[in-house]
Amino acid sequence: MLAGLRERIARELTATMHGGDLRLERYAKPSGDPGLFGIAPGDPVWRVHGQATGMLTGGFAALMLQSLHPLAMAGVDQHSDFRADPVGRLNGTVRFITTTTFGSSAAAREVIGLVRRIHTRVHGTAPDGRPYRADDPDLLTWVHTAEVHSFLAGHQTYAPRPLRLTPAECDAYYDQAAPMAEALGARNVPRTSLEVERYLTRLRPELHATKAALESVLFLRRFGRTPRERLVVHLLMNASVGLLPGWARTELGIHRPALVRAGWDRPLATAVGRTFQWAIGPSPIQAAARGRLAGS
Repeated sequence: MLAGLRERIARELTATMHGGDLRLERYAKPSGDPGLFGIAPGDPVWRVHGQATGMLTGGFAALMLQSLHPLAMAGVDQHSDFRADPVGRLNGTVRFITTTTFGSSAAAREVIGLVRRIHTRVHGTAPDGRPYRADDPDLLTWVHTAEVHSFLAGHQTYAPRPLRLTPAECDAYYDQAAPMAEALGARNVPRTSLEVERYLTRLRPELHATKAALESVLFLRRFGRTPRERLVVHLLMNASVGLLPGWARTELGIHRPALVRAGWDRPLATAVGRTFQWAIGPSPIQAAARGRLAGS
């Protein structure tokens, strides 16, 4: 019975996160290839992007934080198919992160090229009358910074304490992740924890919750194709709220007491993450990447 349950959870997770096919050849070949960004096991980026609970909660937090930039949210609202095909949108995001982190050089170039081509088609006018382009270097910097800030917050909250990053390793994480954003066209990307905090402080006056942002957060909180999926998303979304800066929660109108976030949301998200880890076991993607890097 347990074996069947484990297999079913693993199958559903693979379908939801990766579209059902891990395409391990992107990570396993060619032998000895260092990857486009030279990320290796033990590096901060590998550790953060390989920790499932931190990435799941951090991913939801990133979407909420990113939505507070009116131009970024306008682009998503007017061009993204996240409402009609949220799982497909998730698959694309997961594919980009896993391929640029663990994939071969050629595979990473392929997904970067795909995203850059998509960005050239995303442009328009926001409800406040300002024009936007998804390939705007400054907008790309915002999307990246909100994302990695949230991923790191998720890792530092949900990774076992001995595996959490030191302050120096947090700086190294931002530094190692920056070239991924630059490859998409971002500029002046923050590369240390201090630079990230100063960047967020500088942009703070430009950030607020538009109608589209509030609607997108409500959509996320209600998402799920089955009752079980809705429950899991609900638990992870609650946990992701605790990763947001306080001002971001205020902007989004989210009022969740600190005691609830620490004493209820965090333990439940930890339990969800451990269940997923039990079902999936050691990551086949990371195993394939290790084999490629070792030249085997």
